[in-house]
Amino acid sequence: MSNENAKSQMRKGMLEYCVLLLLHKDASYASDILSQLKDAELLVVEGTLYPLLTRLKNDGLLNYEWRESTQGPPRKYYCLTELGVEALKAMDEAWVGLTHTVEVLKSSITDPKFLIV
Repeated sequence: MSNENAKSQMRKGMLEYCVLLLLHKDASYASDILSQLKDAELLVVEGTLYPLLTRLKNDGLLNYEWRESTQGPPRKYYCLTELGVEALKAMDEAWVGLTHTVEVLKSSITDPKFLIV
């Protein structure tokens, strides 16, 4: 597996978690979500985000409402459902466990050239 492929797979694996984190703060529309992900240096394109939002909605983790916009047509704002909040909590617990495991494994590496400190 190439480095770029590995990075891509890691980003895909955490994208759902990141989107739920963003929506836990506030309801947002897709362009806002993309902008916030970009600000966090997780580059995602619309062609990736929209299918994810649809899947999360179909899974009952998100809901949406249409809101009027002063800059064009109404916008679809996504928000977490109660099931979405529970899923986010479970993902957060999994993330804490995974990061702990990675840190434990990284601390056992003795070659300083390997790690980014």
